[in-house]
Amino acid sequence: MTNENLFFGGFLLFIVIMLALDLGVFNKKDKVVSLKEAGIMSLIWVSFALGFYVLITRHGEIIHGIDSYEKLKEVVAAHKHNITLIPGDFKDSLKIYRNNLGLEFLTGYVVEYALSVDNIFVIVMILSAFAVEHRYYHRVLFWGILGAIIMRFLFIFIGATLINQFNWILYIFGAFLIYTGIMMFVNRNEDEKIDTENHRVVKWASKVFAVWPHYQGKQFFVKKQGKNMITPLFIVLLVIEFTDLIFAVDSIPAIFAVTKDPYIVFFSNIFAILGLRSMFFLLVNIIHKFHYLKVGLSVLLIFIGVKMLAHDFLFKLGFTTSHSLIVILSILVISVMASLLFPKKEGHVS
Repeated sequence: MTNENLFFGGFLLFIVIMLALDLGVFNKKDKVVSLKEAGIMSLIWVSFALGFYVLITRHGEIIHGIDSYEKLKEVVAAHKHNITLIPGDFKDSLKIYRNNLGLEFLTGYVVEYALSVDNIFVIVMILSAFAVEHRYYHRVLFWGILGAIIMRFLFIFIGATLINQFNWILYIFGAFLIYTGIMMFVNRNEDEKIDTENHRVVKWASKVFAVWPHYQGKQFFVKKQGKNMITPLFIVLLVIEFTDLIFAVDSIPAIFAVTKDPYIVFFSNIFAILGLRSMFFLLVNIIHKFHYLKVGLSVLLIFIGVKMLAHDFLFKLGFTTSHSLIVILSILVISVMASLLFPKKEGHVS
């Protein structure tokens, strides 16, 4: 078994244990998640992510089993890390690699976390439109995130394989992100609505499954009239999974602009979406106040798209991962501060 498989297996085991503790110990009963509980869980997940950052800045070589200068050169070339090694100096070159790997993880984590905020806008609308009781929010989001982890795994490693085989795909990703950013800016003031009857997932589920028309508490499945049926709560879960699939099309290429190492893309992605659930409960009642955030996210996507298209040129100019992190954080801080300093007035267009 390779080092990558061992490390990856250990990471997945950690995630499974944490999710099992979450649902089986800390949230056995369906209840409304308080602001305090959401704050504590958010702090815990952010702490885990920062702890992982510290781990790879000190021992990042264990991911790929780097034990020599030649192996280090091979890994850096394979994953196109934006660094210059010191010829023949394994110790100092390894420090450069570790620090850059940590920055790539942190930048990818910030990007995914930021883009997840836009996902929260839509999740709030879905849960409200389908009239889901607040005490079942946690249950739906838990299983939604579990499905998201599986989808992200497939997307990321298929994407990495395609990039290795066809490097020109990066330019398609870059152009797509610029287009997405522009469209997000153009449509930032449109009122999004969820049509619960005509939503494509609802129509599909109604054709494929037998659907019981009424909620049955926390149950996703019921047996009625001698038949196994899905409940509206399961349909809500399917809609959220479909929504995450759409968002993944934006967010995963965005992180590939930061790092080409699929393991770092996956780790940063998963830590961010695991924190999404607790962040949802923190922001659900105040998210409307951040009216300039969509502007910030559109600028963020355009920046990442341009960076992907002009990667080689920027590398020659000395534009590093740390510069990317500074730009990304600046965009997010400015959009949040602008929202707080200039509150949205009735009838105001951002």
